[in-house]
Amino acid sequence: MCLVRNQTIVLIIEVKNMSEVKEEQKYLMSPEVCSWADDEEKNYKIEIQLPGVEKDSIKLKMHDDSFFIKGETEDTIYIGSYTVCCPIKPEEAKAVYKNGLLKIEVPFKEPEFHSIDINIE
Repeated sequence: MCLVRNQTIVLIIEVKNMSEVKEEQKYLMSPEVCSWADDEEKNYKIEIQLPGVEKDSIKLKMHDDSFFIKGETEDTIYIGSYTVCCPIKPEEAKAVYKNGLLKIEVPFKEPEFHSIDINIE
């Protein structure tokens, strides 16, 4: 799955006190995301393009069914929330950021075949 970004311009207003107001415009963009299962179908791989973003400004949060990403440059905010195809183990995720590309590898959870019988009235 590869997603193409879209963009919007947002106005950010910061008020420190009544006499000091700072306004700036930033692009608000979805980052380009590409994800797939590895050849052994044991891990889910995600690549996110964040051009010009410093590693320290990246926020990455993962759940067993989704992830959230945010990174900023002087004029752009990259932000997005995405679902994953199958349950993953976020506590075992590994992420590496280099040259504007964030690479994430996270193992899939073992399939659960637990079902519940439902009484029909």
